[in-house]
Amino acid sequence: MLVTEKSFIFNSVTSYPFLKTNGREVGITLASKRDLPKNSTTTQQENIFPLRVSNPVLARSVVAVLGLGFIDAGYSGDWSRIGVISRETEDLLKLAAFVIVPFCIFLILSFSKEPEP
Repeated sequence: MLVTEKSFIFNSVTSYPFLKTNGREVGITLASKRDLPKNSTTTQQENIFPLRVSNPVLARSVVAVLGLGFIDAGYSGDWSRIGVISRETEDLLKLAAFVIVPFCIFLILSFSKEPEP
């Protein structure tokens, strides 16, 4: 705490912001909650992301990226060249891609299709 003429200056962090008006008045500023209509949360949620993606499409995309990741890691040679994985691990990923990629294709085709409206 520092004393300067007739005012005190606190050098500590508090939970309330202090408000000075022309150096004469010191008060505490508190935020008040706005009154919102009851259905404003539903309209906000609808307007945030209007594009809807169904769960089967999202699951197919995730499985496709997984399969492409195995192909990229096993066959590109970039990961072992920069030192992320060793040559032995890259060869193992090439072998695993023969099992994982057909399994990913099976999963993509087996996910239920969404009904047409």
